[in-house]
Amino acid sequence: MALPTPTTPPKIKSGSSGNYGLAFALVTSLFFLWGLANSLNGSLIKQFQIALDLNRFQAGIVDFAFYLGYFFMALPAGYVMRRFGYKRGILLGLLLYGAGAFLFYPAAEVRVYSYFLVALFTMACGIACLETAANLYVTVLGDPAKSEWRLNFSQSFNGISIILGPIIGALFIFSQTEYTPEMLTAMAPAQAEAIRVQEALSVQGPYLAIGSIIALVTILFAVTKMPEVGSEEEQAAGDMSILGVLRHRHLLLGVIAQFANVGAQATLWGYFVDLKLDFSREGHWALAEGYMNLINALTGSPTDLSPTQIAGFHASFALVLFMFGRFVGTSLMTRIRPNIVLAIYSAGAVLMVILAIVAGGLTAVIALSFTYFFQSIMFPTIFALATKGLGVESKIASSLVIMSIVGGALMPMVAGALFASGPVFALLVPLVCFAFIVYFAAKGYQITSDDLHTPNTPPELAP
Repeated sequence: MALPTPTTPPKIKSGSSGNYGLAFALVTSLFFLWGLANSLNGSLIKQFQIALDLNRFQAGIVDFAFYLGYFFMALPAGYVMRRFGYKRGILLGLLLYGAGAFLFYPAAEVRVYSYFLVALFTMACGIACLETAANLYVTVLGDPAKSEWRLNFSQSFNGISIILGPIIGALFIFSQTEYTPEMLTAMAPAQAEAIRVQEALSVQGPYLAIGSIIALVTILFAVTKMPEVGSEEEQAAGDMSILGVLRHRHLLLGVIAQFANVGAQATLWGYFVDLKLDFSREGHWALAEGYMNLINALTGSPTDLSPTQIAGFHASFALVLFMFGRFVGTSLMTRIRPNIVLAIYSAGAVLMVILAIVAGGLTAVIALSFTYFFQSIMFPTIFALATKGLGVESKIASSLVIMSIVGGALMPMVAGALFASGPVFALLVPLVCFAFIVYFAAKGYQITSDDLHTPNTPPELAP
């Protein structure tokens, strides 16, 4: 009787102990936790322009440093998982994430931009470990036919947490007094410096809170038994080359699609506050205002907010649409093939960006808010489609897809440079990115006959 071929999905190791339901719940909680860090980057980009006297391009290096961590850590994270198991990979990720969050405190004290970038890079290295482990883990904890649904379900909790980032930014980071570079230039140097110091210190509280939560979760994971994923076939397959794994066409195109997806996401999320202020500084979307007033009423926060704070609430409301879009997409996938849902959503994102470019004004703000809805299912669906059917190569494939998150480091830099010519030109970046995802969803996701032949498989495992 032949052993399973490498296209057999990875499975729980025989004899591995642990409660599957508890493991799934704990790993799903990680999706919630890393969403906080991702969604706060947009607030930092806006805040650092004042606190550290940066222009938009310089502030955009926040995303560059953050997503660069994914690029450098994804493959080492895959190695740790392959060599030491998922649990230790997750623990390594939590330790790095927490350390990066705590580094924000001294960085704010000395107010040196490079220190903040080191803190962000450290956090991202940790999150890269978590995403490399968690995204693949949830796809194998159950029926392979429902892997896309399971991953979208877990990612839905990420959608919940990212709503909080802009709210935290609006209430605890952004000042209620609106400052512009021109205003600070006109002030006495000592007064302007005091304001910048205060603006920098405002990030300490939120990141100390995040670090403390991560520390508690780390302890919880350390004392919990978890089932381990792997097989005798995986051990026998030995080391695998990156180029060897990338011979799978659907994986290669999936890596490019994920690069484009995260690049578009980081561009829109990182610059949303700036885009709102550029397109419609004084005009506000009634639904976003109603959401803002509800949050302020529930928290007892002041209602006399600056335009930047109001823009922050617009960003948070857009993330509500993101969460709603993910739940809708997850529901649709129970009746429609995942690639079809991805094609519909990515086409919708293309149309929204085109509408924003053509219309401008408040219409552009509303259209860009709806791109969040259409982005919602892209990451988990691209991930699941790109790594599908790779068997013993799944862990290295997972690392490669996570590495492609570096698109979030590069695309905002391009958009930041294009901002010099106007926000419309910056929007060309997500437009091109979403267009490629349409192609991947329509055709690029398909597994070809060549993918069924895996040279890395040792002869004794051949069917």
